[in-house]
Amino acid sequence: MSPAARRFTAGAIALLILVLLCVAFPRVLAFVELAARELRYLWWLVLLAAIGVWLAFFFRRRP
Repeated sequence: MSPAARRFTAGAIALLILVLLCVAFPRVLAFVELAARELRYLWWLVLLAAIGVWLAFFFRRRP
């Protein structure tokens, strides 16, 4: 199997698992939808977390 086919297969399986989880747990899906809507007000918190992760990788020790 080529790397491209393996990558496509892994993506398709991940998407299928995501859809199955959304069908199996509708309350979790509703919570995620609510959290995504609330990101309109908390976008700065997501931005600070992303900058923190970037800085952690940028300033890590190199061998």
